[in-house]
Amino acid sequence: MKDIVEENGGDKFAKGQSRRDLRVSDTSEQLTMEVLEMEASVQDLVNQDRVNAEIEVVNAPLNYLAEATPKPVNYTYEPPAGMPRQSGKYIKQTIAIRNGREVLDELSLDINGFVLTPHETAVKDFYDPDEVRAVYYPEVERLLKRMTGAERVLIFDHIVRNKVLAERGEKGAREPAKMVHNDYTFKSAPRRVRDHLPEEADRLLSNRFAEINVWRPIRGPVESSPLALCDARSLGVEDIVPMDLVYRERVGEIYGFMHNPKHRWYYFPRMQRNEAILLKCYDSKADGRARFTAHTSFEDPNSPPNAAPRESIEVRALIFWPPIANRKWRAVV
Repeated sequence: MKDIVEENGGDKFAKGQSRRDLRVSDTSEQLTMEVLEMEASVQDLVNQDRVNAEIEVVNAPLNYLAEATPKPVNYTYEPPAGMPRQSGKYIKQTIAIRNGREVLDELSLDINGFVLTPHETAVKDFYDPDEVRAVYYPEVERLLKRMTGAERVLIFDHIVRNKVLAERGEKGAREPAKMVHNDYTFKSAPRRVRDHLPEEADRLLSNRFAEINVWRPIRGPVESSPLALCDARSLGVEDIVPMDLVYRERVGEIYGFMHNPKHRWYYFPRMQRNEAILLKCYDSKADGRARFTAHTSFEDPNSPPNAAPRESIEVRALIFWPPIANRKWRAVV
């Protein structure tokens, strides 16, 4: 992740927004944004670009924010009369999206912000929320502990996506999200800990924690609206835009993104039901590792004309490490 650093004075964030938007309101828990520059040499980046040039690429439009101010607002429900469901202006940018399967062994949650892993499941019906909580949540908890070394995982939410069911208003399904975004910010991620674990929050927030999404197909292969993921190292502070996400009972905050030609995008074509993406949406540790990244669904130009609608589930989890995890981390390059 590039050039995301808290500095003195009147620095501006995303061409107009104040960096104060990214701070936790409780000053005792305030997270100072430290240098996140990866410890890679110029030659490493040259070598990476050479490798990327050899990877299969699709060119597809992604929806980026066109401007940062006023602060965009998205409603999760039908808003009051006269209020738009979504504010902010978006523009389509045609982006080269590389085949991440060609570089699977090089991807890391702490460097790129995402990984793909095999993952079998015993779930029969992902549209049954009771079965998902009883069967899938424990499966994902075990996966996250194994993949991250965390000592505790709290799964607090999941979403199923199916455009056909969403249009019918059935099974709580939503359509694939088609804007470049990240699910949490430096303000809203710590707030999630306080919301779900209020009595333990002070202790938990004193050690490293993260919010990680686990994304998988309900049916495979995915033929339409696959998930695109941005390499965290290619993001710059000027690209990031805090946005309000309004629920009936509260106001959350996510990040939108403005286009930057330095962004490097990947996807995993034709994902199957026994594959899962781990996507880092927040990491409290500011020591050079990826702290979050951007993602979006997109229209794959390689999709067949009769492609089946994408069906997927994403699980959201808080990840906690013991105090020893506070030690300095260094990327191996």
